[in-house]
Amino acid sequence: MRNISDTIARLTAARGNALPGRTSKEPSRLSEMTSFGSNPGALKAHSYLPQALPEGAPLVVVLHGCTQTAAGYDRGSGWSQLADRHGFALLYPEQQRANNPNLCFNWFVPGDIRRDSGEALSIAQMVRRMIESHDLDPRRVFVTGLSAGGAMTSVMLAAYPDLFAGGAIIAGLPYGCAGTVPEALDRMRGHGLPPEKTLQNALRNASGHQGPWPAVSVWHGTRDLTVVPANMEAIVTQWRGVHRLPAEPTEIGAVEGHSRRVWRDGTGAAKIEEFRIAGMGHGTPLSTADGIGTPGAFMLDAGISSTRHIADFWQLSGTGSELPVQREPVKPGISAGQDDQHAILPPVAPTLTKAAAGVGKVIEDALRAAGLMR
Repeated sequence: MRNISDTIARLTAARGNALPGRTSKEPSRLSEMTSFGSNPGALKAHSYLPQALPEGAPLVVVLHGCTQTAAGYDRGSGWSQLADRHGFALLYPEQQRANNPNLCFNWFVPGDIRRDSGEALSIAQMVRRMIESHDLDPRRVFVTGLSAGGAMTSVMLAAYPDLFAGGAIIAGLPYGCAGTVPEALDRMRGHGLPPEKTLQNALRNASGHQGPWPAVSVWHGTRDLTVVPANMEAIVTQWRGVHRLPAEPTEIGAVEGHSRRVWRDGTGAAKIEEFRIAGMGHGTPLSTADGIGTPGAFMLDAGISSTRHIADFWQLSGTGSELPVQREPVKPGISAGQDDQHAILPPVAPTLTKAAAGVGKVIEDALRAAGLMR
């Protein structure tokens, strides 16, 4: 199917307006930032500040997935609810349709993923403005995202490791694994992922960073057919290199019925954690029992709140320690539902060629087989 990858991407882009999860009539809790720098990536920015935000509060940067908006992802994930509870600021970069027809961050475009260039620089400028404007703690800045936002989280952690104390990548891809449209689509399916040394060198060379590296939390559904779990394994491999950690984890256990593996350094600090969400497809895991966030398209009730657990891992919840591993059996899992229809699409024009129209049925069959349309 690789020889029609571009055509598939174009057809799916043209259908982007029909995909779920893109808009909502509910009011937003976020405020738009109108000035934060030269903004070479032409992104929008939104923020959320709880009432009585303490001086020197942490900052969490949240990156939405394709077809989503900043406000929609906040409603689904519940980050602003948690910010009210624990007193931290939020920054929501937002993609514009002029940059990508499906509102995907351009996680593989070379000009957008290099330090001091494109979308990566725009997000870094937003972070710095938030710190300066609201007297936030520059030592406690974190970044997380879903899908294309998860892949862009990999970009920000690689290009600006000096800005972030930690990151959380949900259903994303490793940094520097693709540079073209066909490569992006292949990597999503787990084809052609770079070997260990290539992945590790790509991360190490992205910034020339010599200081401590961010701690990373990685989340993936075991039934994700859009971005296959091989990408989670590649992300862990990539980050083991800079943290100088072995292939075998320090701990293996379960949290709320889902598998968790942890890699610790010589001091006992958790540098990498990996969550495998049993039976879940493509999306952000939530728990209705927690009362944080709202299930919907690609915001999936999996019986575990990734938002709450990520905040615990970053020590934002006031517990003073990271999330403990519980020794318990793993649940059988949940239905993937509609979540496998969510595509991390490249920035292609939503215009079909005559040739594409002539083989429409073949392409649509291919899209269905790939999980990109119903």
